[in-house]
Amino acid sequence: MHALASVLLLLSLPAPRIAPAPALVKQPVTQQARKGGRWYLAESGHAVYCYGPVMMLTDAQGGLQRVATFCRGEKTMVPLKD
Repeated sequence: MHALASVLLLLSLPAPRIAPAPALVKQPVTQQARKGGRWYLAESGHAVYCYGPVMMLTDAQGGLQRVATFCRGEKTMVPLKD
């Protein structure tokens, strides 16, 4: 009888509610702010802001062409106007 009373007492107690785990929200990856950039005049005539060094690359005709690297926007290398 005591066992039955104990089971009924345990079942009548309020059960602790377990809160669901918070959903992980993916944050969009953003570029970190860089310091020390410089403005250059691109071959297209537009001004571009680049953070990396200016390099000399070989073009299709075998000559050398200056390019700015790590520029703001989608392009990583922008040909420069001489």
